[in-house]
Amino acid sequence: MDILFCQNLKSIRRESGYTQKQVAEYLNVVESCYANWEQGRTEPNIEMLRKLGKIFHVSVDDLINGDESL
Repeated sequence: MDILFCQNLKSIRRESGYTQKQVAEYLNVVESCYANWEQGRTEPNIEMLRKLGKIFHVSVDDLINGDESL
């Protein structure tokens, strides 16, 4: 699992003001499924990555690689 992705996902979610439960509900997955992505136990598929980008108003690249300007 890509630790950078996990850190980015958690950071972006927190900065957006969402809880794990809220994001999971929007994606129509159980909260533990989403939590597993942040904890690096599993990875979202491409469709879910696209949806995450829409939720957080970031590119999939930002989710995966982070904001290189930081």
